[in-house]
Amino acid sequence: MTRTRWNAQRPTSLRHALELCLNYARAIHNRSVENVADLMGLPSHWTIYKWVQSGRIPAILIRPFEHACGCDFITRYIATSDHKLLIDIPSGRTASDQDLMQLQADFSESVGLLIRFYQDGASATETLASLNSLLENLAFHRANVHKASQPELGLFDGEDE
Repeated sequence: MTRTRWNAQRPTSLRHALELCLNYARAIHNRSVENVADLMGLPSHWTIYKWVQSGRIPAILIRPFEHACGCDFITRYIATSDHKLLIDIPSGRTASDQDLMQLQADFSESVGLLIRFYQDGASATETLASLNSLLENLAFHRANVHKASQPELGLFDGEDE
């Protein structure tokens, strides 16, 4: 079984975003739909199944749902559907070797997809998702370099994963 690269996942619809959130909660935090519903304070876990089935979720419950799942795929879908890019707020801390190697891998993957798109018609959705991921990653590193001279306190480091 291959391991999912969650950073590379990009939702294509609100329903897909809901499914990705639940899959992430199960894979990373070992949370079932029932656990997610409990964390959100919902009286019944069937409500979440209804949201996934219909592809609709009340706007006021998006952040609690994402917090219970431990990811932000719905927020990312909403931003991307309006042609916006999201980046995590950088803290101005030094990037690790692993971060830079991942950036290089994203570059290679994105350029490869772009070449295949222009040459033999690779999937536009997959190419766009890869390019968006690369641009977000680059924007993060750009802002991180800009803030490096004045790093912030690490009060919330390690909270999101």
